Amino acid sequence: MIVLGLNAFHADSAAALLVDGRLVAAVEEERFRRIKHWAGFPSQAIEWCLHSTGKTLNDVDIIAVNTDPRAGRLARAAYAVRHLPSPAMVLDRFRARRKRMSIEQHLARAFPGQPFKAQIRPIEHHLAHLASAYYPSGFDRAVALSVDGFGDFASAAWGVGIGGRIAVDGKVGFPHSLGVFYQALTQFLGFPHYGDEYKVMGLAPYGRPLHVEALRKVVQPTSRGIGFTLDTRYFRHHRERIAYDWEDGSPSFDRLYSRELEALLGPAREPGSPLEQRHKDLARSVQAVFEECYLQMINALAGENETDALVVAGGCAQNSVANGLIATRTPFKKVYVAPAGYDAGGAVGAAYAAAAKAGDLTVAERSPYLGPEYSAAEIEAELRASQSQIAAAGCTVRLLADENALINDAADRIAAGQVVGWFQGRLEWGPRALGNRSILGDPRRADMKDIINSKIKRRESFRPFAPSILREHVSAWFEQDGDVPYMAMVFPIREEKRGQIPAVTHVDGTGRLQTVDAETNPLYAALIGAVAQRTGVPIVLNTSFNENEPVVCRPVEALQCMLRTDMDVVYLGRFAVSRNSGMPS
Repeated sequence: MIVLGLNAFHADSAAALLVDGRLVAAVEEERFRRIKHWAGFPSQAIEWCLHSTGKTLNDVDIIAVNTDPRAGRLARAAYAVRHLPSPAMVLDRFRARRKRMSIEQHLARAFPGQPFKAQIRPIEHHLAHLASAYYPSGFDRAVALSVDGFGDFASAAWGVGIGGRIAVDGKVGFPHSLGVFYQALTQFLGFPHYGDEYKVMGLAPYGRPLHVEALRKVVQPTSRGIGFTLDTRYFRHHRERIAYDWEDGSPSFDRLYSRELEALLGPAREPGSPLEQRHKDLARSVQAVFEECYLQMINALAGENETDALVVAGGCAQNSVANGLIATRTPFKKVYVAPAGYDAGGAVGAAYAAAAKAGDLTVAERSPYLGPEYSAAEIEAELRASQSQIAAAGCTVRLLADENALINDAADRIAAGQVVGWFQGRLEWGPRALGNRSILGDPRRADMKDIINSKIKRRESFRPFAPSILREHVSAWFEQDGDVPYMAMVFPIREEKRGQIPAVTHVDGTGRLQTVDAETNPLYAALIGAVAQRTGVPIVLNTSFNENEPVVCRPVEALQCMLRTDMDVVYLGRFAVSRNSGMPS
């Protein structure tokens, strides 16, 4: 059986393909369109998933989509009776639904003339999130939690996965949403773009939790603990038309918070204006209140279920700081966070849920390396096509003899303080670069963060860079031990080690780590091992291979990123493109 999973008509649109119960391909549309968080129908992602596996649209048996228009109908009707929406809101939503084409219409336009036999299976939004975490977790029995913005008229859902089946026990309905709380306060702090919440998370450690009491008026855990409520006086989404756009382009949202929030917290920060200590204190307070609600919910679930295993997905599961606290502040000791907790992951989750229902889910894939890869011949062709541009930039191309030569050359340069582009194998699934589309550096250098920011990233100085560490060394460098293969958790770095790796130690002494092992990514593990032989530190600085754009997908994008920035060298497979300035002294 072939199942195509989709996250469509929403931000972070994506496609995933299951063949005979095994996940064989998954990729987000933004990697092809080159627009961050691209929203709409993922036609190019579908085309790649099919082409890369030698399948056609007519081979697909089921198309599973991570939304079900029938879900929450009673809740919608009950809410409408209690809170009559404005005529403008009703008209706007009616127009939006009429404007939206069906899956069949989109496929006919994207794949003209191709026959199509698949059944369309809508999967309720949060069930898709829960499935994206439960099935690959490897746990037979686990509590499953999805915490999100909104999907199918709910913002959170929870239940239990047992023996390959997920039972949903409860939901948090519209208009209450922990995701909307964080998104609204992100806008309030002057970060207006969709997906900017990670900036608030990175800014928080610079502040003090001075506004916690005020923010506890904005969102509170329910008395039972499983769930939360917003004080809707501070929001607009439930009573006004919130302009948004997620049709074929970059998603955007109008302001979610009301003027009452400014009366409570003071004036909102204008985008681009200087960050003051008040903004940092507010960011810290937002993160603290988020953690209170998130962890109280998880603790309450632990009290009602006899298992120490938890799986988490949904947009709020991208909060790696809160995830890192689960093992120490709740009874759950086995925690699995989906590699793509946000809505892109719904493509995988919908496919898993549909395959499981059909009795055709055999192997749940845990590797995140599910996207496009390029052969040596394709890379060489790109280098030949760009020969004059490479020469004009003062760069040279070398073909390294074998994998050992590649690893040693790159390790020498990292240890010497160079900024290294690393383009190898299949593109990662999820938001993080995990050693196949990465920019790497020496974590020992206190100035490495500034060097990468000045040469390539040009991003906010308060944002930390991540450490990739060999799995067997985690307990020696971090105060917690555990598998963190997708950079989904933040752990405290041992105090005595912080001075050795200043480039990846955040201001509060933590690091958003990626654990690396030879079984999952042998080439990347070997590179880190070679760096450790030179430096005594089994860690490299790892940041995504991009420059204010989606992570690079094709060789041409990696090469162009290298040429337009001051990156020292990029390794495209065994080809090394380096600046003629040579090795630093």
